[in-house]
Amino acid sequence: MATATEKLSALQTAVAGLNEISENEKSGFINLVTRYLSGEAQHVEWSKIQTPTDEVVVPYDTLAPTPEDASEVKNLLDKLVVLKLNGGLGTTMGCTGPKSVIEVRDGLTFLDLIVIQIENLNSKYGSNVPLLLMNSFNTHDDTQKIIEKYQNSNIEIHTFNQSQYPRIVAEDFLPLPSKGRTDKDGWYPPGHGDVFPSLSNSGKLDALLSQGKEYVFVANSDNLGAIVDLQILHHLVQNKNEYCMEVTPKTLADVKGGTLISYEGRVQLLEIAQVPDEHVGEFKSIEKFKIFNTNNLWVNLNAVKRLVEADALKMEIIPNPKEVDGIKVLQLETAAGAAIRFFDKAIGINVPRSRFLPVKATSDLLLVQSDLYTLESGFVIRNKARTNPENPSIELGPEFKKVSNFLGRFKSIPSIVELDSLKVAGDVWFGAGVILKGKVSIVAKPDVKLEIPDGAVIADKEINGPEDL
Repeated sequence: MATATEKLSALQTAVAGLNEISENEKSGFINLVTRYLSGEAQHVEWSKIQTPTDEVVVPYDTLAPTPEDASEVKNLLDKLVVLKLNGGLGTTMGCTGPKSVIEVRDGLTFLDLIVIQIENLNSKYGSNVPLLLMNSFNTHDDTQKIIEKYQNSNIEIHTFNQSQYPRIVAEDFLPLPSKGRTDKDGWYPPGHGDVFPSLSNSGKLDALLSQGKEYVFVANSDNLGAIVDLQILHHLVQNKNEYCMEVTPKTLADVKGGTLISYEGRVQLLEIAQVPDEHVGEFKSIEKFKIFNTNNLWVNLNAVKRLVEADALKMEIIPNPKEVDGIKVLQLETAAGAAIRFFDKAIGINVPRSRFLPVKATSDLLLVQSDLYTLESGFVIRNKARTNPENPSIELGPEFKKVSNFLGRFKSIPSIVELDSLKVAGDVWFGAGVILKGKVSIVAKPDVKLEIPDGAVIADKEINGPEDL
């Protein structure tokens, strides 16, 4: 069995011969692997964990109001850059190309909505907030073509690529591309923690600083709630915070997303996997920990430059085992939220749930295309007629997984303002103008085509066949 040193040496030799990637990517990759092999896992001592105070995780409703003077707002906005993580493909929803070009509502894609929102800000205040898209090698070519349609917009759009690292073959710890797999399957993008070095390596960081930009607002391109918030920006500028993570209270549906803790005088992201087994129950019961990371992050650009140049951003490594054509491979990733502990004056802000509206599956698409939301100036706004603060839980069967199948099975999206939960499975087709209320389950029996008629009102009902309608 090769030792860690031997593995690393063989890997370094093989990586040196990979001509598809830059020297920066090679050294970034080797650094990541070196840290992984040294086993430098960050252990959290339970006794040192402290619940964060309101100075550390600031309640949103205590933020000072946005300045009323439009010129002050313009000055604030001129310090800002919006960066959307655009490396993901729409494959889980049955789409080809970048996920950000899936149509969300009224024929508009995620990217259309993002551009409209920033354009409106720039037009209203005379500001120049640019949009940066961090692509992966999977989305770069398509994105370059797509953004041409915005060339006459009131917004500067810049793109850069996150790193491209070789997948490691588990058996002998050598890079998959050096074994002849030089197509896309030989490589991977190493998670969004890579946003900081990639911003620097691309030259975009220095260019933005030279234009007087101070803060970057980083968010997932599929989070419809991640819009520019002037109160948050104002608070960070006033208090000189280098990093801010938006957190929001957990609901029963939220299983992912770490929480914020105070640890040895710093703010830190804690994932449930880091909690010692014997303390998990206690951890879950503590009210202050019932918040999670939305991945809406506000970061000071000068601080990013300082930390990247010092090679100080050593976030926890997430090993992600995969299989490519029967070959077991390993990819090592990092997350941007875990960087919080390296920044000075880092804080969390406990934001309203409306700032976290991700579309990860067609069940989320059903929510945002329904009467539960309206679209105003590119913003997805929740319907005030919905009295329950939580959204209905929606479970759609595999027949609805792909966007094309999902759209084909609804003549129009049902009204769900008064819905609590919906479960649909089997060969189900919805007519136009259907209204769903309370708890509804529509599960077609095997080999039965179940058509919900136009205008049907279904309240607190279980339907398994036409006889139940």
